[in-house]
Amino acid sequence: MKQGLFSYIRPSLQGLPILALAALLALALLAGCKGQPESGPKHVVPAGGVQPAASVLPATPDSVKFTDITEQAGIHWTHFSGARGKKYMPEVETPGCAFIDYDGDGKPDILLLNGADWPEVTSGRKQSRCALYHNDGNGHFTDVTKGSGLGGEMHTMGVAVGDYDNDGRDDLYITCVLGPSHLFHNDGNGHFTDVTRQAGVDDGGKWGSSAAWVDYDRDGRLDLVVGNYCKWTPKTDVRCSVYKGLKSYCTPNVYDGDSVRLYHNEGNGRFKDVSQQAGLVYKPGKTWGIAILDYDDDGWPDIALANDMEPNCLFHNERNGTFKEVALVAGVALGENGTAKAGMGIDAADIDGSGRPSILTSNFSGEGLSLFQNLGGGQFMEASHAWQMGDVSLLKMGWGLFFFDYDLDGRLDALVVNGHLYDNVHEFQPDVTYKEPPLLFHNEGTTFREVAASHGADLVKPMVARGTAYADIDGDGDLDVLIMQLDGKPRLLRNDGGNANHWLRVRTVGTRSNRDGIGAKVVAEGGGSRQVRWVKSGSSFLSAPELTLTFGLGQSSFVDKLTITWPSGQVDTYTHVPANQTLIATEGATHS
Repeated sequence: MKQGLFSYIRPSLQGLPILALAALLALALLAGCKGQPESGPKHVVPAGGVQPAASVLPATPDSVKFTDITEQAGIHWTHFSGARGKKYMPEVETPGCAFIDYDGDGKPDILLLNGADWPEVTSGRKQSRCALYHNDGNGHFTDVTKGSGLGGEMHTMGVAVGDYDNDGRDDLYITCVLGPSHLFHNDGNGHFTDVTRQAGVDDGGKWGSSAAWVDYDRDGRLDLVVGNYCKWTPKTDVRCSVYKGLKSYCTPNVYDGDSVRLYHNEGNGRFKDVSQQAGLVYKPGKTWGIAILDYDDDGWPDIALANDMEPNCLFHNERNGTFKEVALVAGVALGENGTAKAGMGIDAADIDGSGRPSILTSNFSGEGLSLFQNLGGGQFMEASHAWQMGDVSLLKMGWGLFFFDYDLDGRLDALVVNGHLYDNVHEFQPDVTYKEPPLLFHNEGTTFREVAASHGADLVKPMVARGTAYADIDGDGDLDVLIMQLDGKPRLLRNDGGNANHWLRVRTVGTRSNRDGIGAKVVAEGGGSRQVRWVKSGSSFLSAPELTLTFGLGQSSFVDKLTITWPSGQVDTYTHVPANQTLIATEGATHS
């Protein structure tokens, strides 16, 4: 993670020759990166006789409040990073979280990731565990970790949710540091079985970061992309300092990076590492965030990576089992000043109604957010300042982020959670704080307006945040938020007032395609607008939002036309779909 503000303050690198450091930085600048379905109403109306929908409401975001319901929801759990004063890098770069409907009852449950003590700690070791909370459906969650198979000690990093064996139950892939990552199969009885060894997806014991499920070859089975950060162990830890000679967390350029891995789903419970032959092995690596997107709308999923102090990557799917790295040519490798930033979180979505996904990444303080607007033709332009995201985020250190329509007006907004690396940063950078409030950006059509302060004191409470995810936890149609704090309690924020506008939620169930419908393109038309969403895994930072899509409809009481293009090529069309429901869309079940 790049240090500093305006003129960056970097830790001293003991034992690293200045010329070697200069060479590393020069290379970075010059080179690119070489369930069972929910029960619910199904509405399908034959084409014809469609009444015009009302216009989308003007944006009135200030009526929405986010209320912290963590305690009353029954979530009593605290993250443990493993920190004991030695300033080991992995301590400050967790935790992640996930929403997963593990029992298929239609209500998103919660997984909280945890750290662990380091191997050299022999006395007074702290017992830590991840936590699985069941959504009871009445605003309350119950800790069901015991007996779930997820309570073992792991120094976790990130998580991805997906049904890799198409049995109708979502499974979990959890990345770790200092030890193998883990694939947990959902057995369907509230229990998960660790099948990592037989599946062949332990990631070689690397420092795993974010992960995502993707059917890159469209064979109906979910494949797995695993991000890796750098080569580090307690024994190879480097002493760095930024202030008064005190040991501090290092920048990533003192360590060798690791490449992302791609595991092909062989269809028999096993995966094959195809990273090399697919063209995804690159140096120097140091990936934090992974976003799956179809940036050129050719129907094949591409992969974008947010890299730390290295150029970002964009891998174009060549439709033959291989990928081509195109980030530099496409315009997303570097910031607008021509340098690589300290990329952490990432997401991709259609923010401007073009039908094309743009890319947002979070970075270190002093760098601001990077918004790469998709111009079409395979080209992006950094538009952070044009969309008014750059200046307001400059002093913040961003981590998890995502696009979501929190007020259901039909335009995608953005949430970014923040928190610094150094607990004493205010001593040498008075304008920067360790605990920082989230940023909430309301989409005004051609710009974003930062509006967090008008959405309640709970949202703007400063914290040392890392991962974040969204889901509709209470079935009222608007999207609620889960934020993870380093060495602190998670914060579950309920969206109050977002559903003053109408909405439609779509849960895709594949038959020829993968069961979750990951990779499906869903287009909702009505009320004078056309909204494009993709069912996707990944994005944010080390975290996994729900897979169900939410469309804000404003004043419109129905969607004129809903079109789903599945990874298999199947196209299903629904007409005159009533608002304020969750549509269970099964591939090929009906279309007009």
